[in-house]
Amino acid sequence: MAATSFPRLLGDIGGTNARFARQLSAGGPIQDVAIYPGADYPSLQAAMQRYVADQGFEMPRWCAIGIANPVIGDRVQMTNHTWSFSIGSMREALGFERLLVINDFTALALSLPALDAQDKRQLGGGEPVPGAPLALLGPGTGLGVSGLLPGRGGHVVPVVGEGGHVTLAAADDEEAAVIAVLQRRFGHASAERALSGQGLENLYLALAGVRGVAAQPQPASAVTQRALDGGDALCRATVDMFCALLGGVAGNLALTLGALGGVYVGGGIVPRLGPLFDGSAFRARFEAKGRFRGYLEAIPVYVVQAKTSPALLGASRALDEL
Repeated sequence: MAATSFPRLLGDIGGTNARFARQLSAGGPIQDVAIYPGADYPSLQAAMQRYVADQGFEMPRWCAIGIANPVIGDRVQMTNHTWSFSIGSMREALGFERLLVINDFTALALSLPALDAQDKRQLGGGEPVPGAPLALLGPGTGLGVSGLLPGRGGHVVPVVGEGGHVTLAAADDEEAAVIAVLQRRFGHASAERALSGQGLENLYLALAGVRGVAAQPQPASAVTQRALDGGDALCRATVDMFCALLGGVAGNLALTLGALGGVYVGGGIVPRLGPLFDGSAFRARFEAKGRFRGYLEAIPVYVVQAKTSPALLGASRALDEL
């Protein structure tokens, strides 16, 4: 990419926080990373202007944003946040020569080939097949799903979809009862209703109801921490079911994409679980696909644990690839 496309302003916009950074040259590091709570700003544009003012530099001419939302056409209305904007209007208002807005998991998917060894931890499986599709899913504020397909000339094609809203499937009677509770509550028991921050909270209350245990609503952070501490049986059972259900969804995604290049698990929840996730039913459920068990046993799963948001790197790569 020509040097005139640098410096670049990069953004990774979730339902809770907005992360911004700069890249000054092709192949250069992602730097000046800063995090801004979305609730503190009336708009994405205001948060971007605050970041640039805080850092003390002029607004770059090129910008790429990964956002936790479908991006269809010019108008973006966030599903898990109040921000709404016109891409064209924001480009004009901020003076961008180019403004690219893509789904945040499309951006994260584009970063996967560039991840360093220390940015990912393998959980089972063998070696990735070079040039094969990659799959990506990640529970956070929502459940992001994407992937990378091989294209021509060494380029890759990101999968752009809303796989987090597929219908959740049970593998035993208790899971079926929990999913029935979610279906009665929401009308449709999508994967995101259980496999996200809000999903963990939903899962906790639904499992309590199925088991006949008195429970008050708990934030996802409390459910995960109490599960890690080992002192709350219901929290631990909730996280165990979360991991098992996530394994089933990940296996479905691997089969759908033919992801022999590996399945990557990102988002903000799983990396915090550490050994609890590694010892969970995730991998067993990932492989439990009947006649295709052997196919899935060979596929490596990687937990993305990069300290700097990989989606920022992916947003920059999107300016070159898309």
